[in-house]
Amino acid sequence: MAFADNNTASNGAVAVSRSFPKVNTAKANLFAEATSTTVNGDSNWGGIESLNVPQTQSTAEKEAEAAAQAKAEAEARAQAQEEAAAAASRSHAREDTAATADTAANTGASAGTAAAAAPVAPQSGNGAALAAFAQGYVGTPYVMGGNTPSPGWDCSGFVQWVFSQFGISLPRTSGEQAMVGTAVPSLAQAQPGDIIANGAHAAIYIGNGMVVNALNPSDGTQITAVAATSTLQGGYSIRRVL
Repeated sequence: MAFADNNTASNGAVAVSRSFPKVNTAKANLFAEATSTTVNGDSNWGGIESLNVPQTQSTAEKEAEAAAQAKAEAEARAQAQEEAAAAASRSHAREDTAATADTAANTGASAGTAAAAAPVAPQSGNGAALAAFAQGYVGTPYVMGGNTPSPGWDCSGFVQWVFSQFGISLPRTSGEQAMVGTAVPSLAQAQPGDIIANGAHAAIYIGNGMVVNALNPSDGTQITAVAATSTLQGGYSIRRVL
């Protein structure tokens, strides 16, 4: 520190000089905080240190994966369609083959049925042969006014046709057939090949109280008992021609 002398003071001017040492002041950062953490090596963190965190995909990766999956599905659908078409083609081929075989079998069966349904009448025969021949047509359709196996016949048409195969000509109606040949007194005396007829029905006796006859459109040509044939219940005539 310096002070003015007397001479200087007497002259009316004062000069003062002060000097202070430089002091460096450290500023404290009150907002800074020091943290120290110590980890115990034996600490148990509940398994969090071993968690398997899945890796996430980017948008580009997800789009690429979706496109690949769609392509695979499309290829699988196309392959399935090709296999289905091939299987259908093979199935159709098998069906065509089976249909051809069925047609051939049916043709053979039809021919066999026709042959079975058309037994050959003996060149010369008796009533028993005629009765046996007539039974070969069981199942033939009933057709009103018909007198041939195809398309069918009614009761008197059946009797007339069977006898014609043995060279015997009979009248067309059942009432007329009830008067041909020789009368047989009773059913107990009837023999196979006799005609049993009245004005409503005609049949061929085959023995044991049974007849073969064309009944109606529902039943066709069948074997029935005389006693159970409704159209013969009002009375009938037994006629022997052979």
